[in-house]
Amino acid sequence: MLVLSGGTGTPKLLEGLRNILPEENITVVVNTAEDMWVSGNLVTPDIDTVLYLFSGKLDTSKWWGIKNDTFMTYEALRSLGHDEIMRLGDQDRATNIMRSDLLRAGRSLTEATQELARALGIRAKILPMSDDPVRTMVTTPSGKIHFQEFWVKEHGKPDVLEVVQEGIEKASIAPAVLEALEKEEHVLIGPSNPITSIGPILALQGMKELLKKKKVVVVSPMIGKEPVSGPAGKLMAARGLEVSSAGVVDCYGDILDIMILDERDAYGISALKNATCKILIADTLMKNVDKSTALARAVVDAFKC
Repeated sequence: MLVLSGGTGTPKLLEGLRNILPEENITVVVNTAEDMWVSGNLVTPDIDTVLYLFSGKLDTSKWWGIKNDTFMTYEALRSLGHDEIMRLGDQDRATNIMRSDLLRAGRSLTEATQELARALGIRAKILPMSDDPVRTMVTTPSGKIHFQEFWVKEHGKPDVLEVVQEGIEKASIAPAVLEALEKEEHVLIGPSNPITSIGPILALQGMKELLKKKKVVVVSPMIGKEPVSGPAGKLMAARGLEVSSAGVVDCYGDILDIMILDERDAYGISALKNATCKILIADTLMKNVDKSTALARAVVDAFKC
């Protein structure tokens, strides 16, 4: 199974999938439009969350970073007057340093990610969506800022006027992703932010055309007119989309075959009763591993429909 992933909702589902599928049968294509250079090193938040999940290192109380990590370097930098946008743990920073040294040595982001996955003993295939740089920028009343500034530094509080992915027109689908898509007929789009997590993957030139040839199952990140978590509501509204599962369908277009809605999403179920894609109902609130595994089973069953 090939999974399109951001950094929070979809990793929760991946936690369930790895309980019912051999990890070597899972390929995860990860958003890189939220990547950011911090203190001389490239931080890839979504990739790292997936790496740490499959290596057993992920702090699942926060769904980012490494469990029991320390922050001595971050605090030392602050004491020197160097205030980083992102609060990086010491072990997490080691990942960033290794990745950045590989990039500086001429390796691609895909090659660097594969090297890290090998070092962490990961059997699943984890691939960046592109080896080319893409940046999600958010325009607020105070100006244009990087998504990490909007979400981490500003806690998602500013009003959002526009969301753009800079560099997306020149970015190519990573060759390893193209190879994976040639071999895999089933594609799962996880319940990640449709604008800043999944949107950049779908915006890569040729991606939607490739996905139209696959069986695509989507798990909605919405219940009613609210996202389950994160700033998706503000970002969808800025794109002129309704903040609902119906808005997610409009966002993704005609690549969808099956949409899984939460059993509590009465609005979405009603709004999509005449949808061209098939609608299935499940419990999508992954509050624990058992819930994630149950939803993963529903996803696997959906591909059999």
